[in-house]
Amino acid sequence: MTKKVLVCDDEPYIVESVSYVVRKAGYDVVVAEDGLEALNAVKREKPDLVFLDIMMPKISGYEVCRQVKEDPETRSAYIVMLTARGQEEDERRALDMGADEFMTKPFSPRKMRAKLDEILGHPEP
Repeated sequence: MTKKVLVCDDEPYIVESVSYVVRKAGYDVVVAEDGLEALNAVKREKPDLVFLDIMMPKISGYEVCRQVKEDPETRSAYIVMLTARGQEEDERRALDMGADEFMTKPFSPRKMRAKLDEILGHPEP
């Protein structure tokens, strides 16, 4: 069964570029453009990995992360928080909310691909 990755960001070009890398790596992609959509998508799709932007409309990435990690149905999702700011305080708060990792934008497609394979293993052919 192909692993599923949820890409949550309100910047269309980020969603597009991350989705492209994820698809090219051989994983299924689900997209959310705001925090509420992200929360619903996690509950509905049960992704293996979530790339979650901190600054999201409706519900912040921090809050989405907290709710996902507190719910026994969804807590196994691996969450990588994304931010353009990359300040230590953001990273600490993300990890306090239950994020598994933190990644600063912009990131190279090669690094993202390596991160995907590291977290999910290589996809089935």
